[in-house]
Amino acid sequence: MASIRVNKAKQKLHNGEAITVISGLQSSDIIDFLGPIGFDAAWIECEHGSVDWDALGDMTRACDLWEMASITRVNSNDPGLITRTLDRGSMGIVVPHVNSREAAEQAAQSTKYSPLGYRGMFGGRQSFGVSDYFHQANDQTMVVVLLEEAEALANLDEILTVPDIDVYFVAPSDLSQTMGHIGNAGHPEVLKAIDEAIAKITTAGKVAGTLVNDANLEEYKGKGVQFLMTSWNAWVTRGATEFINKADSTRK
Repeated sequence: MASIRVNKAKQKLHNGEAITVISGLQSSDIIDFLGPIGFDAAWIECEHGSVDWDALGDMTRACDLWEMASITRVNSNDPGLITRTLDRGSMGIVVPHVNSREAAEQAAQSTKYSPLGYRGMFGGRQSFGVSDYFHQANDQTMVVVLLEEAEALANLDEILTVPDIDVYFVAPSDLSQTMGHIGNAGHPEVLKAIDEAIAKITTAGKVAGTLVNDANLEEYKGKGVQFLMTSWNAWVTRGATEFINKADSTRK
C-alpha cells in the first residue's frame, strides 16, 4: 500500500525553518515550469482569478510531482468548500478574513478530521492507496488563517489561542484598506501594525507569515517570519522591462 504524502513545508515549519511559497499561479503548466526551482509550497488562488475545480486537481498534482505543498486559498470560511478543496488534492487551506476566535476555530476544524475537527469523511485523491489515511491526514494538512482586517489584529490575542493552526498570515493589502489607506500597504501605520502583529505571533510561539518581495525578504525573515510568500510576476515584469529598455536604447 502507498504511504501518505508528507507535507514537507509543514515539516520545515515545525522544525523552526522558514519556507518559500510562490503565488501568482493560474495553471498546472506554470507550476511545472517553476517546480524545478525548489519552492517549498505553491499558493493556489481560488478566491480571485480563474482556477476552477478541474484546474485545481491538475495544479495539486503538479505540486505533488515537484514535492511542493499545494496550499489553496478558498473564497470563504465554509466547511463544505474547504472539504471539497482538500478532496481535490490540496495539502493545505488558506482561509480569508479570519477576524475572531470563532472564525479561526471553524477554519481549523473544517480542515481536520475527528477528533480535531469535522472534515467530511471522504479522502479524495491524496487518500488513494493509503489504507489508514483518515488517521494520518491531520498531521499532513496545513491550516493558514489570513489576518487581513483591522478587526483581526484587534482580536489577535484570542485568535492565537486556537489550536491546530499552522500559520497566522498578516495580509498587507486588505489590511491597509480597513485601516483607511487603500492601495497603500507601505503606509507607516500599516507597516507598524504588521510588525506588531508579527511580534505578537512569534512571541506566542506561533508561525507568522506575510507577503514579501526581494527588497524586504531579509527584513521580515529577521523579524521571525517563517512563511515567506511572494509572486513570480514581479520578476517577469522586471526582466521584461529591462529587456525592452535595452532594445529601445539600441534603436536608431
